[in-house]
Amino acid sequence: MPDPRVIPTVLEFLEQQVAFNRFLGIRVVELQRGRCRIELPFRPELVGDPGRPALHGGVLSTLVDVAAGGAAMSVMDSPSDRVATIDLRVDYMRPAGAQDVVAEGTVSRTGSKVAYADVAIFHPQEPDSVLATGRVVYSVYRASK
Repeated sequence: MPDPRVIPTVLEFLEQQVAFNRFLGIRVVELQRGRCRIELPFRPELVGDPGRPALHGGVLSTLVDVAAGGAAMSVMDSPSDRVATIDLRVDYMRPAGAQDVVAEGTVSRTGSKVAYADVAIFHPQEPDSVLATGRVVYSVYRASK
């Protein structure tokens, strides 16, 4: 049975402990076992191509890692368990315009040493129009018992 402290610990980690997430303005809007949904409010400083304008690809790849990481951490057995990114793939489908974006991460598989998660990024007004997808593989570090 999962430890009930895992979800609150993951939420606090993502929103408070990771300074880069705070700097970007990432908000966790849903976190449950195996699933993490985050939102990033648009800011002009996040634009990578001012000619379109479109969000920087690095911002989108960060969202992939944060949403997938939140989902992966949410299935851990203990709030002391950790994950570390070992592989991250992003497929950019179309430019992310100058508006808020959402990333939804879902765990697809976990083992004793590795976890896999998939992510879809979209504008909240157009949830069926995917901007980017991602797949992340994490090394799992279990707390000693």
